[in-house]
Amino acid sequence: MARNEQFTRQWLIVHKLEASRTGLTLEELREALSPEYLKHPRTLRRDLEALEAAGVPLISERADGRVRWRLMDGYRNLPLTFSPTELMALLISRHLLKPLEGTHIRSALDSALSKAAAVLPPGSHHYLGRMQDILSVGIGPHKRYRQHRETIDRLTQAIDTRRTVQMRYYSASRGRMTRREVDPYRLWYASGGLYLVGHCHLRNDVRMFAVERIRSVTLTDHPYQMPLGFDLDAYVQDALTVMRGKRIDVELLFDKATAAWAKDRVWHPSQKLTPLKGGRLRMALQVADTRELVGWVLSFGSGVTVMRPDSLRRAVKEEAKNILEGS
Repeated sequence: MARNEQFTRQWLIVHKLEASRTGLTLEELREALSPEYLKHPRTLRRDLEALEAAGVPLISERADGRVRWRLMDGYRNLPLTFSPTELMALLISRHLLKPLEGTHIRSALDSALSKAAAVLPPGSHHYLGRMQDILSVGIGPHKRYRQHRETIDRLTQAIDTRRTVQMRYYSASRGRMTRREVDPYRLWYASGGLYLVGHCHLRNDVRMFAVERIRSVTLTDHPYQMPLGFDLDAYVQDALTVMRGKRIDVELLFDKATAAWAKDRVWHPSQKLTPLKGGRLRMALQVADTRELVGWVLSFGSGVTVMRPDSLRRAVKEEAKNILEGS
């Protein structure tokens, strides 16, 4: 918790110094920070020393009996050169975050890329323009978050300052609105959707909330502390994509035609592939037992057979029957 607050505060210090050409005194810097980061001058001085040790080119100058801190001249407009592959990576990153268009996250990325493009030589601009003809990015099904910008901003602030939030949340599974108090741990972007992971006071457990179903969110003055050892990767490791549930051992058998493309993707970190005679493929994996898993198996059509467990075989069969009968 303390380490994260220190990092965020130091990042804000650099941001404030970037915006000032004449520099700032410790008191001016303290006043420039948002209320959550107002610290004693001694703390700010330690932050500045830490930034200097990390290689940030800070200069302290005395004028009119006051010490002002600023960034070294030229640091704001560092000359940049990009290789073709680096330009390609920047272009990809912009398209991959298309679902977040209209949010501060996407705006910050666009601003950074525009600044980088501004210092590129003419030849690089021509190459960057041609990238659209060389490389296209399809992000697949995704949600849009332009109208949820304020929600994302408030959640980001709450996570950053470790403050509990109160929110109205629409539960799709129950079809009703509930009021929650949540200690927000992380915003997690996966499978074209953005999710809040945090401790729900109502359920007294760590839960996942779809951001687009958060109808309102308010920051409280109640601080919280993230449990030591909480690991987001471990929390979601059993999910096939985003849904969590009881972990089960799954074994699937793919026919030759389906195996040809099923084997080329990492569907889940736990998957183990075994090639069989005749071009068939056996896949074993440990995933959460959810409707998401059933839908994924059905996406392979008749090219897959559920070998185990029996519960998954029955669920897939029942779902296929319901689809056929329109129920």
